[in-house]
This record gives sequence, structure tokens and C-alpha cells, in this order.
Amino acid sequence: MADDTNEESENYARRVQAEMLDSFDEELEMEIDDARLDALFDKATHQSADAAGIDRRRYFRELFRLQGELVKLQDWVVHARVKMVVLFEGRDAAGKGGAIKRITQRLNPRVCRVAALPAPSERERTQWYFQRYIAHLPAAGEIVLFDRSWYNRAGVERVMGFCSDNEYEEFFRTVPEFEKMLVRSGIILVKYWFSITDDEQNLRFQMRLQDPLKQWKLSPMDLESRRRWELYTKAKEAMLERTHIPEAPWWIVAADDKKRARLNCIHHLLSCVPYKDVTHPSVQLPERVYNPDYIRAPVPSDMFVPAVY
Repeated sequence: MADDTNEESENYARRVQAEMLDSFDEELEMEIDDARLDALFDKATHQSADAAGIDRRRYFRELFRLQGELVKLQDWVVHARVKMVVLFEGRDAAGKGGAIKRITQRLNPRVCRVAALPAPSERERTQWYFQRYIAHLPAAGEIVLFDRSWYNRAGVERVMGFCSDNEYEEFFRTVPEFEKMLVRSGIILVKYWFSITDDEQNLRFQMRLQDPLKQWKLSPMDLESRRRWELYTKAKEAMLERTHIPEAPWWIVAADDKKRARLNCIHHLLSCVPYKDVTHPSVQLPERVYNPDYIRAPVPSDMFVPAVY
């Protein structure tokens, strides 16, 4: 009897350990993906892609610590009924998406959600420019991360000629007042620009060209952005100069090193909010109710997904 109890206890411990390890698998999968790109880099250049990068053990240690703080931030946002908006802007392949994934990875999608709007429809083009973004603003107890934002007009629309000079100038007249209104309404607004060098973007694009799992990320617009690098630089400089206001300043993330950029961005984001630990009542798992007349109905074998693995 004791042997059976010990075996059951050991089996339970193994299951608990497996469950804990599984909670880190998503980050491990993304890390493996980074390593696969490093291998492509090594093959193409005969150099080590990670030679100057942050130590991986330190990266994971800091990432998991910061993600723990993000969970505390989330709890405080819900408890204090805070409204928070974070904008992520930057050139194509600057690492915005990777940073957003690490921020949202451990959070409740009902509290922290991502707004990544497609190109405006014909109807939206006739609306007030900011109208389609307003629909995605948070209610109390919510965080919204904009993967690109209303600053599209100051960037891609300006460079690609998708807006007129009058629309462009009207944007700059309106956006400071718009953001001041958001802040006055109680929204915490944080704006990040992910900055990479010309050489780094070129390298990341070359890696995507060689990677069949990421070639889909290179749209015709991305390819055109390489040719118009200097025009994008001028547009970015004008944007930062004209929209860096005390109520909603820009923060520049040096993003040539992806891992450091993620850690620095999350660390800074946490510093922007005066969050506190929220005390939760202890939760007790209730006893499962067993009814003697309950019989589980059989499930036909052809309804199961084939056990290929």
C-alpha cells in the first residue's frame, strides 16, 4: 500500500514539473527560432551572430523576472481601474513584434490586448483620421498595445504618398491635442520608437529572404522601405520633433540587439507606472462532487484527433 502511495506521489510530482516546464515552452520556442536565424547568419557570414549579444542565461533570468512584474502591473491595472495605451513604432524589422510578444506572453488577453490595424478601408478613408483608432482605446482596467498606430500618417503614408500635404500637416496640428485629451481623460500613454541602423535592417531582411518560415513577413511595402531609407529617416525626424510633447514624450529603444531591446523596453515600461502589489484573498480549490448515478458517456473513437505524435 505504501509503495502505491509513493508511486502515486512521484507521478503527481512529475506531472507538476511537466506543467511548470510547459509554461516556459512558448519563450523556448521563440528562442529556438532566434537560434535558427543565428545559424542562417553563421552560414552566410562565417561569423557568430551571438558573439556580442547578452548572455542567454541572464536574458532568460531577467525576462522571467520582468514578466513577473508585468503580471503585478496587470493586477494593479485591474484593481485600480487604470487605462493604459502603449504605442510601438519603428522601421520594418525593428523588433516591435518581438517585444510585444514578450510583454503579452504571461498576461491575460482580456486585460492586455494588441491592436494591429490593417490598411484603412474605403469607408475608413472618409472618416476623421483618428476615428478608427478610438474604437480600440481601453476601458477601465485594460492595457492596449498598438503595433503601429496613428503615427502611420507621419511615416509610411507620408513616404509612400498615401496622404496629401494638407492631410500630413493637419495630422501634426491635431495629434498633440488628441494625445493631451487622452491623457486628461486618465489614460496612461507611452510611446516607443524602436531604432535600428541601416546595416541591421538590411541584415534582418536578408535573413528573412533566406528563411522559408519568415518570408511572408517581407511585403512589397517592406521591400520598398529599403529603397526609401533616407525618406523614412527624414519622416521619423520630423515626427519626433513635432510630436515629442511633455504630456506624451517619445522614448527611443536602441534595438540593434533584440534581446537587450526587449529587456530595456519592458523595464522602462514598468518604470512609467506607479503600480503596487495587489493583495488577493487565498483561493482554495473546492472538492469535486461525485454523484453515484453519474456514468460518463462513451466517445466514438473516430471523433478523436489521430495520435500521430
